Amino acid sequence: MKNTFRQKILCFFLLLSLAISVDLSAQDELGKGYAFGQNEKLGRGVNIIGYDPLWKDPLKARMKEKHFKLIKEAGFDNVRIVISPFKFSMNDSVYTIKPEFFQTLDWAIKESLKNKLMVIVDFHEHNAMQKDPLGTKPKLLVMWKQIADHCKGYSDDVLFEIANEPNMKPEVWNEIQTAAYQILRASNPKRTIIIGTINGNQIKFLPDLTLPEADRNIIVAIHYYSPIQFTHQGAPWSVKNKDLSGIEWKQTKEEEAAVRLDFDLAQEWSKKHNRPLTLGEFGAYEKADLPSRIRWTNYIARQAEARKWSWSYWQFNSDFILYDLDQDQWVMPIRDALIPSAKK
Repeated sequence: MKNTFRQKILCFFLLLSLAISVDLSAQDELGKGYAFGQNEKLGRGVNIIGYDPLWKDPLKARMKEKHFKLIKEAGFDNVRIVISPFKFSMNDSVYTIKPEFFQTLDWAIKESLKNKLMVIVDFHEHNAMQKDPLGTKPKLLVMWKQIADHCKGYSDDVLFEIANEPNMKPEVWNEIQTAAYQILRASNPKRTIIIGTINGNQIKFLPDLTLPEADRNIIVAIHYYSPIQFTHQGAPWSVKNKDLSGIEWKQTKEEEAAVRLDFDLAQEWSKKHNRPLTLGEFGAYEKADLPSRIRWTNYIARQAEARKWSWSYWQFNSDFILYDLDQDQWVMPIRDALIPSAKK
Protein backbone atom coordinates (compact mmCIF):
# COMPACT_ATOMS: atom_id res chain seq x y z
CA MET A 1 0.00 0.00 0.00
CA LYS A 2 2.79 2.39 0.98
CA ASN A 3 4.75 1.49 -2.14
CA THR A 4 1.72 2.19 -4.31
CA PHE A 5 1.25 5.62 -2.71
CA ARG A 6 4.96 6.39 -3.08
CA GLN A 7 4.84 5.35 -6.73
CA LYS A 8 1.88 7.68 -7.33
CA ILE A 9 3.75 10.57 -5.71
CA LEU A 10 6.87 9.90 -7.76
CA CYS A 11 4.77 9.61 -10.90
CA PHE A 12 3.07 12.94 -10.12
CA PHE A 13 6.38 14.77 -9.67
CA LEU A 14 7.81 13.10 -12.77
CA LEU A 15 4.88 14.31 -14.85
CA LEU A 16 5.10 17.78 -13.28
CA SER A 17 8.80 17.94 -14.06
CA LEU A 18 8.14 16.84 -17.62
CA ALA A 19 5.43 19.47 -18.04
CA ILE A 20 7.74 22.20 -16.75
CA SER A 21 10.50 20.97 -19.04
CA VAL A 22 8.17 21.02 -22.06
CA ASP A 23 6.95 24.50 -21.12
CA LEU A 24 10.50 25.83 -20.77
CA SER A 25 11.46 24.17 -24.02
CA ALA A 26 8.57 25.90 -25.76
CA GLN A 27 9.65 29.22 -24.28
CA ASP A 28 13.19 28.63 -25.48
CA GLU A 29 11.90 28.22 -29.01
CA LEU A 30 10.35 31.68 -28.98
CA GLY A 31 12.54 34.09 -30.86
CA LYS A 32 14.39 31.30 -32.62
CA GLY A 33 14.28 29.86 -36.09
CA TYR A 34 15.57 30.67 -39.54
CA ALA A 35 13.69 33.96 -39.96
CA PHE A 36 15.04 35.21 -36.63
CA GLY A 37 18.53 34.31 -37.79
CA GLN A 38 17.98 36.17 -41.04
CA ASN A 39 16.68 39.16 -39.10
CA GLU A 40 19.76 39.16 -36.91
CA LYS A 41 21.97 39.13 -40.01
CA LEU A 42 20.01 42.07 -41.45
CA GLY A 43 21.09 44.10 -38.45
CA ARG A 44 21.52 47.78 -39.30
CA GLY A 45 20.77 49.12 -42.74
CA VAL A 46 19.73 51.94 -45.02
CA ASN A 47 17.27 52.47 -47.88
CA ILE A 48 18.93 53.17 -51.24
CA ILE A 49 18.45 54.37 -54.85
CA GLY A 50 14.68 54.85 -54.78
CA TYR A 51 14.91 58.22 -56.48
CA ASP A 52 18.30 57.95 -58.16
CA PRO A 53 18.26 58.93 -61.87
CA LEU A 54 20.24 55.75 -62.60
CA TRP A 55 16.88 53.98 -63.03
CA LYS A 56 16.31 56.04 -66.19
CA ASP A 57 19.91 56.51 -67.28
CA PRO A 58 22.86 54.64 -65.71
CA LEU A 59 25.17 57.38 -66.97
CA LYS A 60 23.42 59.83 -64.62
CA ALA A 61 23.77 57.59 -61.57
CA ARG A 62 24.42 59.45 -58.34
CA MET A 63 25.14 56.34 -56.31
CA LYS A 64 28.33 54.59 -57.38
CA GLU A 65 30.00 51.28 -56.65
CA LYS A 66 32.21 52.91 -54.03
CA HIS A 67 29.19 53.87 -51.94
CA PHE A 68 28.29 50.24 -51.26
CA LYS A 69 31.77 49.76 -49.84
CA LEU A 70 31.42 52.91 -47.75
CA ILE A 71 28.09 51.71 -46.37
CA LYS A 72 29.66 48.44 -45.26
CA GLU A 73 32.75 50.11 -43.82
CA ALA A 74 30.56 52.45 -41.78
CA GLY A 75 29.08 49.45 -39.98
CA PHE A 76 25.86 48.80 -41.87
CA ASP A 77 24.67 45.27 -42.59
CA ASN A 78 21.83 45.67 -45.08
CA VAL A 79 20.46 47.83 -47.86
CA ARG A 80 16.78 48.09 -48.70
CA ILE A 81 16.64 48.57 -52.46
CA VAL A 82 13.62 50.72 -53.26
CA ILE A 83 12.14 49.60 -56.59
CA SER A 84 9.24 51.03 -58.60
CA PRO A 85 8.47 48.42 -61.28
CA PHE A 86 5.20 50.02 -62.42
CA LYS A 87 7.26 52.72 -64.14
CA PHE A 88 8.98 50.06 -66.24
CA SER A 89 5.95 48.34 -67.71
CA MET A 90 5.98 47.87 -71.48
CA ASN A 91 2.24 48.59 -71.36
CA ASP A 92 1.44 45.26 -72.98
CA SER A 93 -1.35 42.99 -71.78
CA VAL A 94 0.93 41.06 -69.43
CA TYR A 95 2.81 43.99 -67.84
CA THR A 96 6.22 42.92 -69.11
CA ILE A 97 9.00 44.68 -67.24
CA LYS A 98 11.56 46.46 -69.41
CA PRO A 99 15.06 44.91 -69.47
CA GLU A 100 16.73 48.08 -68.17
CA PHE A 101 14.90 47.66 -64.86
CA PHE A 102 16.57 44.31 -64.28
CA GLN A 103 19.95 45.66 -65.34
CA THR A 104 19.79 48.30 -62.60
CA LEU A 105 18.37 45.89 -60.03
CA ASP A 106 21.06 43.30 -60.77
CA TRP A 107 23.77 45.95 -60.47
CA ALA A 108 22.49 47.05 -57.05
CA ILE A 109 22.08 43.50 -55.75
CA LYS A 110 25.50 42.36 -56.98
CA GLU A 111 27.28 45.41 -55.55
CA SER A 112 25.54 44.83 -52.24
CA LEU A 113 26.43 41.16 -52.05
CA LYS A 114 29.98 41.87 -53.17
CA ASN A 115 30.31 44.11 -50.12
CA LYS A 116 28.66 41.54 -47.83
CA LEU A 117 25.48 43.56 -47.40
CA MET A 118 22.15 41.78 -46.99
CA VAL A 119 19.57 42.92 -49.54
CA ILE A 120 15.88 43.70 -49.20
CA VAL A 121 14.12 44.07 -52.56
CA ASP A 122 11.32 46.46 -51.62
CA PHE A 123 8.33 46.78 -53.99
CA HIS A 124 7.75 50.51 -53.47
CA GLU A 125 4.52 51.31 -55.33
CA HIS A 126 2.35 52.41 -52.42
CA ASN A 127 1.00 55.56 -54.08
CA ALA A 128 -0.44 53.74 -57.09
CA MET A 129 -1.68 50.85 -54.95
CA GLN A 130 -3.40 53.20 -52.52
CA LYS A 131 -5.44 54.80 -55.30
CA ASP A 132 -6.72 51.46 -56.58
CA PRO A 133 -5.62 48.46 -54.48
CA LEU A 134 -7.59 45.78 -56.30
CA GLY A 135 -7.13 47.42 -59.68
CA THR A 136 -3.34 47.32 -59.34
CA LYS A 137 -3.35 43.82 -57.86
CA PRO A 138 -2.94 41.98 -61.21
CA LYS A 139 -0.02 44.23 -62.15
CA LEU A 140 1.70 43.70 -58.81
CA LEU A 141 1.29 39.92 -59.01
CA VAL A 142 2.52 39.60 -62.59
CA MET A 143 5.48 41.87 -61.94
CA TRP A 144 6.43 40.04 -58.76
CA LYS A 145 6.39 36.80 -60.71
CA GLN A 146 8.88 38.26 -63.19
CA ILE A 147 11.10 39.66 -60.45
CA ALA A 148 10.96 36.45 -58.40
CA ASP A 149 11.81 34.31 -61.41
CA HIS A 150 14.65 36.64 -62.35
CA CYS A 151 16.12 36.70 -58.82
CA LYS A 152 15.64 33.06 -57.84
CA GLY A 153 19.33 32.29 -58.38
CA TYR A 154 20.54 34.81 -55.83
CA SER A 155 21.69 33.66 -52.41
CA ASP A 156 19.54 33.66 -49.28
CA ASP A 157 21.07 37.04 -48.40
CA VAL A 158 18.48 38.55 -50.76
CA LEU A 159 14.99 39.03 -49.27
CA PHE A 160 11.72 40.00 -50.95
CA GLU A 161 9.41 42.62 -49.41
CA ILE A 162 5.95 42.23 -50.96
CA ALA A 163 4.90 45.90 -50.76
CA ASN A 164 5.92 49.09 -49.01
CA GLU A 165 3.30 50.79 -46.83
CA PRO A 166 0.12 49.19 -48.24
CA ASN A 167 -2.42 51.91 -47.50
CA MET A 168 -5.71 50.06 -47.73
CA LYS A 169 -8.26 48.11 -45.73
CA PRO A 170 -6.80 45.11 -43.87
CA GLU A 171 -8.96 42.54 -45.64
CA VAL A 172 -7.90 43.89 -49.03
CA TRP A 173 -4.23 43.85 -48.09
CA ASN A 174 -4.47 40.32 -46.73
CA GLU A 175 -6.03 39.20 -50.00
CA ILE A 176 -3.27 40.86 -52.05
CA GLN A 177 -0.30 39.84 -49.94
CA THR A 178 -1.53 36.24 -49.70
CA ALA A 179 -1.71 36.00 -53.48
CA ALA A 180 1.73 37.60 -53.85
CA TYR A 181 3.18 35.30 -51.20
CA GLN A 182 1.99 32.24 -53.10
CA ILE A 183 3.62 33.50 -56.30
CA LEU A 184 6.93 34.15 -54.53
CA ARG A 185 6.93 30.77 -52.84
CA ALA A 186 6.34 29.00 -56.16
CA SER A 187 9.72 30.07 -57.55
CA ASN A 188 11.57 30.88 -54.31
CA PRO A 189 10.50 28.24 -51.77
CA LYS A 190 13.34 29.03 -49.35
CA ARG A 191 13.54 32.80 -49.78
CA THR A 192 12.88 34.93 -46.68
CA ILE A 193 9.83 37.10 -47.35
CA ILE A 194 8.99 40.39 -45.64
CA ILE A 195 5.35 41.35 -45.18
CA GLY A 196 4.34 44.67 -43.64
CA THR A 197 1.32 46.17 -41.95
CA ILE A 198 -1.17 48.54 -43.54
CA ASN A 199 -1.33 52.35 -43.54
CA GLY A 200 2.30 53.32 -43.44
CA ASN A 201 3.37 50.01 -41.89
CA GLN A 202 2.07 51.29 -38.56
CA ILE A 203 2.57 49.23 -35.43
CA LYS A 204 -1.07 49.47 -34.34
CA PHE A 205 -2.18 47.45 -37.36
CA LEU A 206 -0.10 44.37 -36.54
CA PRO A 207 -3.16 42.48 -35.20
CA ASP A 208 -4.87 42.89 -38.59
CA LEU A 209 -2.14 41.04 -40.48
CA THR A 210 -2.95 37.48 -41.59
CA LEU A 211 0.08 35.27 -42.27
CA PRO A 212 0.51 31.60 -43.26
CA GLU A 213 0.96 29.93 -39.89
CA ALA A 214 3.06 27.05 -41.18
CA ASP A 215 5.61 29.29 -42.91
CA ARG A 216 8.12 30.54 -40.36
CA ASN A 217 10.46 32.04 -42.97
CA ILE A 218 8.71 35.42 -42.81
CA ILE A 219 9.81 38.72 -41.27
CA VAL A 220 7.20 41.37 -40.49
CA ALA A 221 7.89 45.01 -41.38
CA ILE A 222 6.89 48.07 -39.40
CA HIS A 223 7.82 51.73 -39.93
CA TYR A 224 8.15 54.48 -37.34
CA TYR A 225 7.89 58.24 -37.77
CA SER A 226 6.31 59.24 -34.49
CA PRO A 227 5.65 61.93 -33.45
CA ILE A 228 4.80 62.74 -37.08
CA GLN A 229 4.59 66.48 -36.34
CA PHE A 230 8.27 66.36 -35.46
CA THR A 231 9.62 63.93 -38.06
CA HIS A 232 7.65 65.40 -40.99
CA GLN A 233 7.59 69.09 -40.15
CA GLY A 234 8.19 71.11 -43.30
CA ALA A 235 7.97 68.06 -45.59
CA PRO A 236 6.20 69.38 -48.72
CA TRP A 237 4.34 66.09 -49.41
CA SER A 238 2.95 65.87 -45.86
CA VAL A 239 -0.32 67.82 -46.06
CA LYS A 240 -0.87 68.11 -42.32
CA ASN A 241 2.76 68.89 -41.44
CA LYS A 242 4.25 70.84 -44.36
CA ASP A 243 3.65 74.21 -42.69
CA LEU A 244 4.97 73.18 -39.28
CA SER A 245 8.37 74.26 -37.97
CA GLY A 246 10.35 74.63 -34.77
CA ILE A 247 9.09 71.40 -33.20
CA GLU A 248 11.83 69.84 -31.08
CA TRP A 249 12.37 66.36 -29.68
CA LYS A 250 14.20 66.87 -26.42
CA GLN A 251 14.25 63.26 -25.27
CA THR A 252 12.21 63.93 -22.16
CA LYS A 253 11.04 61.03 -20.05
CA GLU A 254 7.57 61.47 -21.53
CA GLU A 255 8.90 61.40 -25.10
CA GLU A 256 10.98 58.31 -24.42
CA ALA A 257 8.01 56.60 -22.76
CA ALA A 258 5.82 57.23 -25.82
CA VAL A 259 8.35 55.45 -28.05
CA ARG A 260 8.75 52.55 -25.65
CA LEU A 261 4.99 52.13 -25.38
CA ASP A 262 4.69 51.80 -29.16
CA PHE A 263 7.67 49.49 -29.44
CA ASP A 264 6.53 47.32 -26.54
CA LEU A 265 3.17 46.80 -28.25
CA ALA A 266 5.00 45.58 -31.33
CA GLN A 267 7.27 43.38 -29.25
CA GLU A 268 4.32 41.78 -27.49
CA TRP A 269 2.81 40.93 -30.88
CA SER A 270 6.16 39.55 -32.04
CA LYS A 271 6.45 37.27 -29.03
CA LYS A 272 2.84 36.15 -29.18
CA HIS A 273 3.11 35.13 -32.84
CA ASN A 274 6.79 34.16 -32.79
CA ARG A 275 7.53 36.46 -35.74
CA PRO A 276 10.65 38.64 -36.07
CA LEU A 277 10.25 42.35 -36.77
CA THR A 278 12.22 44.69 -39.00
CA LEU A 279 11.96 48.46 -38.71
CA GLY A 280 12.03 49.08 -42.44
CA GLU A 281 11.92 52.87 -42.26
CA PHE A 282 12.49 55.63 -39.72
CA GLY A 283 13.94 59.10 -39.93
CA ALA A 284 13.37 62.81 -39.26
CA TYR A 285 13.14 65.30 -42.12
CA GLU A 286 15.85 67.94 -42.52
CA LYS A 287 13.58 70.86 -41.55
CA ALA A 288 13.72 69.71 -37.93
CA ASP A 289 16.64 71.05 -35.88
CA LEU A 290 19.72 68.84 -36.07
CA PRO A 291 20.19 68.25 -32.30
CA SER A 292 16.62 66.93 -32.07
CA ARG A 293 17.12 64.74 -35.14
CA ILE A 294 20.28 63.28 -33.63
CA ARG A 295 18.57 62.49 -30.32
CA TRP A 296 15.50 60.97 -31.95
CA THR A 297 17.42 58.92 -34.52
CA ASN A 298 19.77 57.48 -31.94
CA TYR A 299 16.97 56.65 -29.52
CA ILE A 300 14.84 54.90 -32.14
CA ALA A 301 17.76 52.81 -33.39
CA ARG A 302 18.83 51.79 -29.89
CA GLN A 303 15.29 50.89 -28.83
CA ALA A 304 14.86 48.73 -31.93
CA GLU A 305 18.15 46.96 -31.24
CA ALA A 306 17.20 46.42 -27.59
CA ARG A 307 14.29 44.32 -28.88
CA LYS A 308 16.48 42.50 -31.43
CA TRP A 309 14.79 44.08 -34.43
CA SER A 310 16.72 44.77 -37.59
CA TRP A 311 16.37 48.26 -39.06
CA SER A 312 16.87 50.23 -42.27
CA TYR A 313 17.16 54.01 -42.02
CA TRP A 314 15.24 56.21 -44.48
CA GLN A 315 17.36 57.00 -46.50
CA PHE A 316 20.87 57.13 -48.03
CA ASN A 317 20.22 60.28 -50.08
CA SER A 318 17.39 62.37 -51.64
CA ASP A 319 15.78 63.47 -48.35
CA PHE A 320 16.25 62.48 -44.70
CA ILE A 321 19.76 62.02 -46.08
CA LEU A 322 22.49 59.99 -44.49
CA TYR A 323 25.04 60.64 -47.25
CA ASP A 324 25.47 63.97 -49.06
CA LEU A 325 26.14 62.90 -52.64
CA ASP A 326 26.70 66.49 -53.78
CA GLN A 327 29.57 66.80 -51.30
CA ASP A 328 30.32 63.07 -51.51
CA GLN A 329 30.52 62.70 -47.76
CA TRP A 330 28.56 61.33 -44.82
CA VAL A 331 26.19 63.51 -42.85
CA MET A 332 28.30 62.62 -39.86
CA PRO A 333 25.89 63.60 -37.04
CA ILE A 334 23.21 61.30 -38.46
CA ARG A 335 25.65 58.51 -39.27
CA ASP A 336 27.04 58.62 -35.73
CA ALA A 337 23.52 58.71 -34.27
CA LEU A 338 22.72 55.51 -36.15
CA ILE A 339 26.01 53.74 -35.51
CA PRO A 340 27.78 55.25 -32.48
CA SER A 341 30.65 52.78 -32.85
CA ALA A 342 31.53 54.56 -36.09
CA LYS A 343 32.60 57.64 -34.16
CA LYS A 344 36.29 58.43 -34.44
